[in-house]
Amino acid sequence: MKRHLALLAIALFPAFASCEPAKEAEKPAAAAAEKAPKVRIKTSMGDIVLELNAEKAPITVENFLGYVKKKHYDNTVFHRVIDGFMIQGGGFAVTDGKLVEKASGKGIKNEGQNGLKNERGTIAMARTNDPDSATAQFFINVVDNAMLNFPSNGGYAVFGKVIEGMDVVDKIKAAKTGVSQLSMRHPATGEALEMPSQDVPAQNVVITSATIE
Repeated sequence: MKRHLALLAIALFPAFASCEPAKEAEKPAAAAAEKAPKVRIKTSMGDIVLELNAEKAPITVENFLGYVKKKHYDNTVFHRVIDGFMIQGGGFAVTDGKLVEKASGKGIKNEGQNGLKNERGTIAMARTNDPDSATAQFFINVVDNAMLNFPSNGGYAVFGKVIEGMDVVDKIKAAKTGVSQLSMRHPATGEALEMPSQDVPAQNVVITSATIE
C-alpha cells in the first residue's frame, strides 16, 4: 500500500405537471459538457479520450492543456503501471533505449479539495509528497482509490475522466511489469539520477500523441 501512495473522484409529480422546468435545468449541464475540453491520447495500445473539468479544476486543466499544446506528451510512455491501482505517464520518453524524464515546468497549486474523487476512469495529477509539486505527470485510476482523496495528504487532484477508451486503459493496466532503471530528475535541483523503479512495463506503452479535440 505504501508504494501505491508514493505518486509520485425522486420526487414524483402529477401527470399534468409541466416538464419544461426539468428540461431547462438540464440545459446548463448539457452546455457545460459541450464546452468541456476533450483530449485524445493516442497510445501504442489504442486511443483514450478524456473530458476535462475546467469548472472544478481550472488550474490543473490549464496546466495539462499547456503541456498538450507544447506536444510534451508526444512519444512519452506509461512508465508506472499497477493493476488494481492506476496507470501513470506523461513524464518519461525513450532516449537511446532508456527511459529518461523530460524537463517540465514549476509545480502548480494542488486542487485536491475540488470535490472530484479518485474513482475508476478519472484522471489526476501525479506529484511528490509536496501537495503543490504536480507538473506534467498524470495517472488514470483503474479502480476507486479513496485513499487518494482529500484530506489525505492534501488529496490528489482529479481534473477529468475517460469518456472513450476505458478498454484501452484496462489493456494497459494488464501489461507485464518489472524493475527497470529510470533516468530521473531530482525534484529540487534537476540533477540527473539513475534509479531502479518498480512497476515499469516490460514493453513500452507509448503515448504517440495527445491532441485537443
